[in-house]
Amino acid sequence: MEILKLILNIIEIIAFAYFAFASCYIALFGFGAYLPRKIRPIIEVRTRKIVVMIPGYKEDMVIVGVAAEALHQDYPKDKYEVVVIADSFKPETLAELRKLPIRVVEVVFEVSKKSKALNKCMEQIGDDFDIAMILDADNVMAPDVLSKINDAFNRGYFAVQGHRMAKNTNTDFAVLDAVSEEINNHIFRKGHRALGLSSALIGSGMGIDYALYKKTMATVDSVGEDKEMEMKLLKQKFVIEYVEDAFVYDEKTQKSEVFINQRRRWLAAQLSHFKEYFFDGLLHLFRFGNLDYFDKVLQMIQPPRILLLGLLLLVTIFYSLLELFGNGLENRFVSLNYSYWLILLIISALTAIISVPKSLYTTKTFIALLSLPKGFILMIISLLKIKGATKRFIHTTHSHAGKVEKKH
Repeated sequence: MEILKLILNIIEIIAFAYFAFASCYIALFGFGAYLPRKIRPIIEVRTRKIVVMIPGYKEDMVIVGVAAEALHQDYPKDKYEVVVIADSFKPETLAELRKLPIRVVEVVFEVSKKSKALNKCMEQIGDDFDIAMILDADNVMAPDVLSKINDAFNRGYFAVQGHRMAKNTNTDFAVLDAVSEEINNHIFRKGHRALGLSSALIGSGMGIDYALYKKTMATVDSVGEDKEMEMKLLKQKFVIEYVEDAFVYDEKTQKSEVFINQRRRWLAAQLSHFKEYFFDGLLHLFRFGNLDYFDKVLQMIQPPRILLLGLLLLVTIFYSLLELFGNGLENRFVSLNYSYWLILLIISALTAIISVPKSLYTTKTFIALLSLPKGFILMIISLLKIKGATKRFIHTTHSHAGKVEKKH
């Protein structure tokens, strides 16, 4: 019996330590995001040539509209070019794209990957660009995005993440996805920059020095290419800037099966990168003082916010019931009481609450919150299905071709 208690206590302490780390980590940056930060001064005034690359796989429903929208920038027309990287598009879609003043690069792969498409594109378009601006096939930029990305480069940055936000909130899942993205923006981008660390990249709505991007992307061949790119940049001590008012609108998940596929891919990429980079990140922290790089490694084992809150709630309820009705079992098998877990739940919940922008405190959002239990279950399903998710391409289909719901 004593051996069983010891084993259970060790598991309990390890679990508590993990959840305490996860809760305190997001709280640090969630509350830290409200601190003022010093903006770098402009060190040069230059209008860089930008290539807007839009890789897409079977995105016939949205790509023509997205490509057309990308042309509506207040940036000098001779200083940017839109390139659609077309993988498995229909002939009629390609014909429509070629009517636009853009470049179309067709690619064919036995196994499709975003990294492969981007590398192939850069092989064909040459090196006459200063900034690589990456969009997903469903992204729509606000008219001033390229100007604001260029301004950040004028302040000395080589990698910049824009503010990706919801294009649509037409279903409960889309609303929850929009809320999740804004929480991540607040913690992992705004909060990190406020405390002097790099913004996280998202994979789209980002601008990176073209030569640097091409050189680094040539070494990338993973499903989570944005995270691998981020790791490699931070390892070289490049600081990633976040431009909060450079709005890039992104289609939010509308169906549960798309939600599972998307989260499955993200979770698998996170765990894969954590295993690959943990010891290297630790080495660079102690040898070179590279906190930015090690911090990114730690982010890879952060549970999704819905999973963190859901699990903490369930554990708190379990410990509370055990204390009320356990007839002494809690003293025999556990060493912590419910209050420890309740504190972590409150910390995580408060962090989530302060991280959601006022624009999303609507009746629609509160109704969508009723779908949280379903979202939690789907996250568990995604976690159980991550095996093999990094070995093959998992496509997320986009279909929202309607107007952007601009809320800023």
